[in-house]
Amino acid sequence: MSGQIFDKTTAALQSSANLRAIKKNVIDSNIANAETPGYHAKKIDFEDALARAIDLDDKRSMTTSHPDHLSVGSLPINKVRAEIYDNPVGVVSNDGNTVDLEKEMASLAENTIMYKAVIQLINKKLASMKYAISETR
Repeated sequence: MSGQIFDKTTAALQSSANLRAIKKNVIDSNIANAETPGYHAKKIDFEDALARAIDLDDKRSMTTSHPDHLSVGSLPINKVRAEIYDNPVGVVSNDGNTVDLEKEMASLAENTIMYKAVIQLINKKLASMKYAISETR
């Protein structure tokens, strides 16, 4: 063990919670602009960003042997950000708006459930750590 209190799973859960919060902001923005003419709905690549975060964490231990080599995994797992872009599959309404309010509300509900699940997992990990510490006394 390298002296870290939190393991890779805890860092991945933290990243997941952070990315879920960003996704909520994107969905909230889409819902708020559902009646704005010309607004294009935004989308976030949550799963890709989380997968990149976990992969980069595996590569952090890699080193370079020459100054011209590219560094790999220079970002810690909790620093990876998701790409936010215009949703390419949105149906354009008469006023140029691409927000599908029903889909956005469903995405918001799903994201909220997943966020709460991640928070519960973090709480369980912290509770088990607390239990382990209290049992060693």
